Amino acid sequence: MSKKKILITGGAGFIGGNFVQYMVEKYPQYDIYNLDLLTYAGDLTKHQDIEKKGNYHFVKLDIADREAIMELFEKEKFDFVTHFAAESHVDRSITEPEIFVRTNVLGTQVLLDAAKRIGVKKFVHVSTDEVYGELDFDPKTFFTEETPLEPNSPYSASKASSDLLVRAYHETFGLPVNITRCSNNYGPYHFPEKLIPLTISRVLNDQTVPVYGNGKNIRDWLHVLDHCKAIDLVMHDGVNGEVYNIGGHNERTNLEVVRTIISTLEKSEVLIEFVNDRLGHDKRYAIDPTKLEKLGWKPEFNFETGIAQTIQWYLDNKEWWEQIISGEYKGYFEKQYTMK
Repeated sequence: MSKKKILITGGAGFIGGNFVQYMVEKYPQYDIYNLDLLTYAGDLTKHQDIEKKGNYHFVKLDIADREAIMELFEKEKFDFVTHFAAESHVDRSITEPEIFVRTNVLGTQVLLDAAKRIGVKKFVHVSTDEVYGELDFDPKTFFTEETPLEPNSPYSASKASSDLLVRAYHETFGLPVNITRCSNNYGPYHFPEKLIPLTISRVLNDQTVPVYGNGKNIRDWLHVLDHCKAIDLVMHDGVNGEVYNIGGHNERTNLEVVRTIISTLEKSEVLIEFVNDRLGHDKRYAIDPTKLEKLGWKPEFNFETGIAQTIQWYLDNKEWWEQIISGEYKGYFEKQYTMK
């Protein structure tokens, strides 16, 4: 009996990378394929400990390269596709929206065509709560799976577009799919330009920490390992065609997050520097994960335990994020994977 083959797109990124490691370790009976183009946030150094495992495989490809993707799917005949690959940094989408449309919309459509052609058992599309737009500051309001899609940035608009394509391939062609929409993730291997790792790295170096506007924008924080377990559950047990929201019930203002990190590292709040607010900056995100909890998922981390673990991880792994900041990580693929 042949091993099941799982394709994970974007497996050199933050969430996808954690999911690759989680799946390789949990399911030695599965062949795990990590597909990534290795753009600015694609880092393979995080996978050094699993590279020699027999069930781990890396493929460098652009998901929007139709011919190459079709060839790969025809060759490997994947059983499951879990699709993380996306341009995801909101600030970058404001300055270069075209790149987001190409990767997040066209790339998803290419993968859907390939999945349909070979008849995958499940296509899990990993999306974001940002497709719902923003909530007001009423703590009793939450995003549910029935909340209308009202994206406010080029990034979230491109993700909403890809969500609708996934839905359409299920409705039109019967492709077995699930869509997951998560709140803000944090944890090990988070790319250093995002809020939490940026704050940790700058505070450790006694550098100022930029905070948009007045810092009162609220996010619901989800530990990346809780997210990985949720996606695993959806991939295996999710009802075909359904959307599942994944949230941690850990709402904090951006300023609270920054202050928590500064306090934990025993530094001064004089490092906080308020800067001009971002264009189209959503006020609040908050998710109701009841539907997923009924499927059998519960987050294991609250924000206090999760942020303490994350800060400690960055203290213990300075070499990793320092080589990301310096840019040295970009040469790892050539050194490890290019034929001598």
